[in-house]
Amino acid sequence: MQPIMDTSLWLTHKRRALARPVDGADFLMRRTAEDLADRLGAVERRFGKAAVLFCQTPAAAETLAESGKVADIVRVETDTAFLSGGDAGLIAPLETVPFEPESLDLAVSLLSLQAMNDIPGILIQIRRALRPDGLFLGAFAGAGTLFELRESLLAAETELYGGASPRVAPFTDVRDAGALLQRAGLALPVADVETVTVRYASLFNLIADLRAMGETNALTDRSRRPGSRKLFARAAEIYAERFSDPDGRVRASFSIVWMSGWAPDASQQKPLKPGSAKVSLKTILEAPDGQ
Repeated sequence: MQPIMDTSLWLTHKRRALARPVDGADFLMRRTAEDLADRLGAVERRFGKAAVLFCQTPAAAETLAESGKVADIVRVETDTAFLSGGDAGLIAPLETVPFEPESLDLAVSLLSLQAMNDIPGILIQIRRALRPDGLFLGAFAGAGTLFELRESLLAAETELYGGASPRVAPFTDVRDAGALLQRAGLALPVADVETVTVRYASLFNLIADLRAMGETNALTDRSRRPGSRKLFARAAEIYAERFSDPDGRVRASFSIVWMSGWAPDASQQKPLKPGSAKVSLKTILEAPDGQ
């Protein structure tokens, strides 16, 4: 099967963004790291060894350290460039989990799964690396992300050239995320989505932010010809026509899909067997209010 994402190009974009930092461009990672703190805070247990997988910044590792719930934190990145500030860590190819089976108590991945071609494969690797009752927490850009940009570029390119090439990556739906957790063999799977809406002066300001994040087009089937000024000018007009607020600023949606699952363990709560209920659903629904 042909890969959807050119992961080498995605990493090149990430390195370029790292080398040319723009103040505030990491807002989505910081927001996701804050959500990670909230979700970890709801887990009433401590963890021995945790792995932070391909997050490109120290935000996730810092969140785990500040929680006081993790004894040992190991960052895994594809390049030492992402381990800035002298941070210790492991270097491994993207989509690999370089740990022995049942050696981790916690695995975390923030905003990188959307760039991987084999999400089921890495989830299975995470499952194998977790000790029984170990936890996986992950967040990635999901379906609905940048739908305004996708629609505007598609409409502009079709209008101008009679066809369009892919410019915004396809994203995984939250329902598929839950199925992927189950497929990987993780117990008690939960998937939910949070949509973050950001407002910009124009499409061009959004694209500047995406470039500063290292999240510009890295699709394998992307057009090798740079988009023309005419294309982006028309796309900006369509964007403003369809997705602007009364003050003239335009909206951009980022749908963050969260996944959590546990390595199976005998101590975990099990669902009741079919037919074991003592009261039928029909009886409950037909009972008068209050009875």
